[in-house]
Amino acid sequence: MTTASRPTVLFVCVHNAGRSQMAAGWLRHLAGDRVEVRSAGSEPRDQINPTAVAAMAEVGIDISAGIPRKLDWDLAESSDVIVTMGCGDACPVFPGKRYEDWSLTDPAGQPIEVVRVVRDEIRDRVTALVADLAPATA
Repeated sequence: MTTASRPTVLFVCVHNAGRSQMAAGWLRHLAGDRVEVRSAGSEPRDQINPTAVAAMAEVGIDISAGIPRKLDWDLAESSDVIVTMGCGDACPVFPGKRYEDWSLTDPAGQPIEVVRVVRDEIRDRVTALVADLAPATA
């Protein structure tokens, strides 16, 4: 259940195999249980991009157990914040939802050097999102 103290964030990209999975990994790592994390894709792949898994492992975040999920109406409708990453018109729009569109390089087929840059850009954006949505209560 979504509450003001625990917002739900949905990361959406086309394949739910790279960008959105890395973003979900970063958000879980940086926000812990202060935010409910979801990810999905408009055309999900069969597995997470192994180069994205490797790039995240380099910073101590394991996303290897993630399974690409098909974006559906209920998932989007029940999320407080929807962050899109290149899914275009396939991303549903709901009145009253907070939307962010992050223009990021698609890591599919890219060498690890490129995926590292994407990973770090996602980290910076997720860090700002956490500061806005779930400030530390320590």
